[in-house]
Amino acid sequence: MMIDESASIGVLVAAFQDDPVSCWLFPEDESRPRAAERLFAPLVARSAADGELVVTGDGAAVAVWVPLSAGESVMGHSDDELPPELLPHARRLVTFAELAAQRHPHDRAHLYLPFLGVEPGRRGSGLGGALLAERLARADRQGLPAYLEASSARSRPLYERHGFHVTGDPITLPDGPEVWPMWREPAQRQGELR
Repeated sequence: MMIDESASIGVLVAAFQDDPVSCWLFPEDESRPRAAERLFAPLVARSAADGELVVTGDGAAVAVWVPLSAGESVMGHSDDELPPELLPHARRLVTFAELAAQRHPHDRAHLYLPFLGVEPGRRGSGLGGALLAERLARADRQGLPAYLEASSARSRPLYERHGFHVTGDPITLPDGPEVWPMWREPAQRQGELR
């Protein structure tokens, strides 16, 4: 099935409009959608190219998975030029990237979930959980662990229900919200799959 990357980015922009980290990164409400769109686009494109972008049948939920090798980072190259929409937010973007990179495990190959978004009117309907369950079942069969940063207290319980555990203290953004690094080992037996 061909996935519409632009529509997927639109779902993520809407889903993260009121997210605490998104609000911290892009404090001006009027610039947040365009800046967020530019932030999401490269990872959505990479996930799609890797065959890992997962979207519900109705397009209301999107999971951006990125397979990482041991030692690989998801961050862009240091010589990349930021798009104009992100330049006013460069200091916060760099701060977040540096703090997150310090906690992101690099010693094992794993799946990274940078974004999981559900259209605001469809939150709580099980769409995000269904996308998680689908990809995590395959990760279990592949023996792949998974990592993410939960950007809100609302999302943590969802990830915990799917086997993720908080790894240490939260990342605290300067004058901003906390972000919870979470890791999930693959299930050892089929009966442990969630």
